[in-house]
Amino acid sequence: MNSITNNVICMKWGTKFSPDYVNLLAAMVRQNLTIPHRFVCFTENAEGLDSKIEVRPLPEMNLDARLPERGWRKLTVFQERLDDLVGQALFIDLDVLIWDNLDCFFELDGAFRIIQDWNLPGKNIGNSSIFRFEIGKYPDILEYFLEHGDQVRKEVRNEQAYLSREMHRKGLLQYWPEGWCVSFRKSCMRPFPLGYFLDTKLPPTGTKAVIFHGNPNPDVAIKGWRSPDFFKAVRPVKWIEETWAKYRE
Repeated sequence: MNSITNNVICMKWGTKFSPDYVNLLAAMVRQNLTIPHRFVCFTENAEGLDSKIEVRPLPEMNLDARLPERGWRKLTVFQERLDDLVGQALFIDLDVLIWDNLDCFFELDGAFRIIQDWNLPGKNIGNSSIFRFEIGKYPDILEYFLEHGDQVRKEVRNEQAYLSREMHRKGLLQYWPEGWCVSFRKSCMRPFPLGYFLDTKLPPTGTKAVIFHGNPNPDVAIKGWRSPDFFKAVRPVKWIEETWAKYRE
């Protein structure tokens, strides 16, 4: 059995994200996490992934293909045995931009940590772009969803709302300190109409990770973007491109 008990995990399924996203995330973690750790990607297609990345099969979840994508597959990390991983797991979405050292994400106490959702303050709902948990300790979260998925989807919009609700019911819901994980939309994008004329702001001091929830994703922001209703826009974001360039090998 592998003796390392700190794990950074991610998931790639379907075609929404290219292998480049996984390779860049692995490189960013490798250079910003000094604690001994494993980086593991769960996927059904390892083509194009860097050979230094540990790859494990994507856990099965029998979802109706007609359902809208709401991140439900991420709940499979709560199965009783998560392949050969033990200890703590820090889940990071593929479109997260690592901005500074990540050691604190493993050093902070608490059984479960997640980002406070910027759009729903005070609602006990987290953003699951980065969350940490003890592997194998909460299989009931996955089991209940598998047995009552139709009902759960009527009660909550997505995986992160369900996960937050269940952890709150257990008395374990805790958030990362404010400022560690910042929203690209909330902290960097300019309000209308300034987004058409001014560059996006750099992440504020103290930022550990930049979170891309909704549009645009980082690869789109690099080229510039505007929303279909024209009320949101970003000029080409050079600091994303420059950050990624540092980690390309």
